[in-house]
Amino acid sequence: MNRLDASLLVDLPPFAGMSRDSLEDMVSRAASLRHAKDSYIFREGEEAHSFFLLLDGYVRVVKITPDGEQVIVRYIATGELLGIAMAIGRTTYPANAVAAADCVLLSWPSSSWATIVAAHPGFATNTYATVGSRLIGTQDRVVELATERVEQRVANAVLNLARQTGRKTDEGILIDFPISRQDISEMTGTTLHTVSRLLSGWDSKGWIKGGRQKITLVEGHKLMTVASARD
Repeated sequence: MNRLDASLLVDLPPFAGMSRDSLEDMVSRAASLRHAKDSYIFREGEEAHSFFLLLDGYVRVVKITPDGEQVIVRYIATGELLGIAMAIGRTTYPANAVAAADCVLLSWPSSSWATIVAAHPGFATNTYATVGSRLIGTQDRVVELATERVEQRVANAVLNLARQTGRKTDEGILIDFPISRQDISEMTGTTLHTVSRLLSGWDSKGWIKGGRQKITLVEGHKLMTVASARD
């Protein structure tokens, strides 16, 4: 990994439009890391010592409420940045990042942030676009929690995961990492019992196929109807 070919970064959104020399420079500044499933990449409130690119795997971004409840804010997929606290003017991490599967990452020290964005304005532009997109996503989620019924929120969560991480199989679109019903309850602000009831019902109708840690979207248009339903 220390001799990573910079061409592997060419098609990744954070590096779009960057020259080969710029990519080589970015790689030369990076260190490679591996994290096993369920390990912490960083914890909320820690000094933001590094920022990261996820080369392989999936990462769960988690906030802990004042009363100790866990809320899954989003999932980070292969090719995305995480831990970019410096891009939002923070010196500490605003959430926990937990490996949802075995992960391979590149890491850069936060102390090099100013030098990197000055030397590579394309990377800076792409990073700030990522921040903006995530902010819009967070705002949309707040609206969902305030206005949508539980079944709409759960349907939207399954559809979004399938769009972000889906892999075509003979049965349908497989959410391509382990996802539990507890995870979905923490994404949608509802109870495990409610999520289990909804997923079991959709499974019995043939809309999804759900195992203990795997969900396959079989009839996506049916869930889209649920997600978009209005009273």
